[in-house]
Amino acid sequence: MIITVTLNPALDKTAYVDAVRPRALNRLRDVQLDAGGKGVNVSSMIHALGGKSTAVGFAGGGAGKELLSLIAQKGLYTDFVHIIAVTRTNLKVVDNDGVLTEFNEPGPHINSDEWGALEQKLAGLAVKGNTVVLSGSLPAGLGKDTYKKLSAVLRQNGAAVFLDADGDAFKLALENESDAIPDYIKPNRFELLQYFGVADDDSILDAKLVELCRSLLEKGVKLVVLSMGEAGAIFVNKGGVWRASALPVQVRSTVGAGDSMIGALVYGFANALPDEQCFALAIAASAGACTTEGTNPPNRSLVDKLLEQTRIERIA
Repeated sequence: MIITVTLNPALDKTAYVDAVRPRALNRLRDVQLDAGGKGVNVSSMIHALGGKSTAVGFAGGGAGKELLSLIAQKGLYTDFVHIIAVTRTNLKVVDNDGVLTEFNEPGPHINSDEWGALEQKLAGLAVKGNTVVLSGSLPAGLGKDTYKKLSAVLRQNGAAVFLDADGDAFKLALENESDAIPDYIKPNRFELLQYFGVADDDSILDAKLVELCRSLLEKGVKLVVLSMGEAGAIFVNKGGVWRASALPVQVRSTVGAGDSMIGALVYGFANALPDEQCFALAIAASAGACTTEGTNPPNRSLVDKLLEQTRIERIA
């Protein structure tokens, strides 16, 4: 079973403009409301591929009810904890060049009882053979070490953990003992270099990025997925290193592209696909997500079409 965890979900309002103009009136068009949050997006991609998952998280107030209604309309199974505070609403504005500008609210405050209810729920789902995806920002009331603690509990109970976070939440999770560290991680180039305190410039080549990824394997991580936007992605595990170029697609919105990549990967893991097939499926799903409006994942037929164009090169 795949469980996706979204601690800070949102109603995502996506709108389009010709160009974002600061200190001026921007008239929005084609406004679309979706159930958002990185874990929800991961579950949506899994569902689009024909797989199943359980989306877990917090939902509160009228916005929370609408969030759960929109998730249900997607055909996803959920097991959310209802909270007192109101679920946030985020605004994402996309211009004619596909450039995304986001305005994200901080999210609700989670009290100790609410957190305890979710922790207990996850402990019951953390069994051998299950994969738990921890992704996205942390709402108020939860410490920066939340993912570190969750990863330890989930791993010790037998579940595999896929972490997609940034900043301190990412850094602290990698400070666990090797048997409690996340199995899979997906930093982007900036997050990887930030973690190692390396300034980003054009002199940093793939060889250096691979070296840094391999050092994370020594901590106990089983797979590092380095997403690099238009430059593609690098996949590193103890079996080797693979490089994939980004696919040429008409970009409508990059919202959820990384989440679709994770959704395709864990779908591949759950179906025991070989590594290279998992990586190719992830690239195709991520590219497909860039062609859709709002936070909607690409459908299976589009992913299969893009899969025919995907090339995974083993480089080490």
